[in-house]
Amino acid sequence: MSGTSAALKPPADAVAPVRHPDAPAPGELLGAHYEQCFGCGGEQAHGLHLAARAGDGVTVTAEFTVREAHQGAPGLAHGGVLASALDETLGSLNWLLRTIAVTGRLETEFVRPVPLGTVLHLEAEVTAVARRKIYSTAVGRIGGPDGPVAVRADALFIEVKVDHFIDHGRPEEIRAAMSDPDQVRRARAFEVNP
Repeated sequence: MSGTSAALKPPADAVAPVRHPDAPAPGELLGAHYEQCFGCGGEQAHGLHLAARAGDGVTVTAEFTVREAHQGAPGLAHGGVLASALDETLGSLNWLLRTIAVTGRLETEFVRPVPLGTVLHLEAEVTAVARRKIYSTAVGRIGGPDGPVAVRADALFIEVKVDHFIDHGRPEEIRAAMSDPDQVRRARAFEVNP
């Protein structure tokens, strides 16, 4: 993204990202990290229901359809909803690193309006890692991977321990997520959000 702030430029000692050996295979649907997540959760009536798939290297692709509940101006997606879609897609990258990380900074560029009913195709990749900092970028295109660019983002995620969520979340949701018998869902419940 042009004009990226200094906070989103990897330092000189940053290294290339390395896909975790246990990361989902390219093409594999990542699924919801938490059913109540606004971005990917299936139990959120007005959520994005964003579906992300693992790509090659440390990349993901995702799609969501702009629905009536996602409007800002009449007939157009709300900019905050588009930023949420970018954040969710970028956060999904951390599952390929098998790292729990939260959004530290997200800079968005809105290139063109996104009409109601549009399928927004998103592509994201981790560009660098420096200690606990994960640098990534994403682009959203109208209609598919070759469609016109609608939105772009650069992001900085910060690796955290699961205690971050336990210390700051509501106890009832934390208990419910921690008691999930599915080990993968239990691990994934604590990713993405600041």
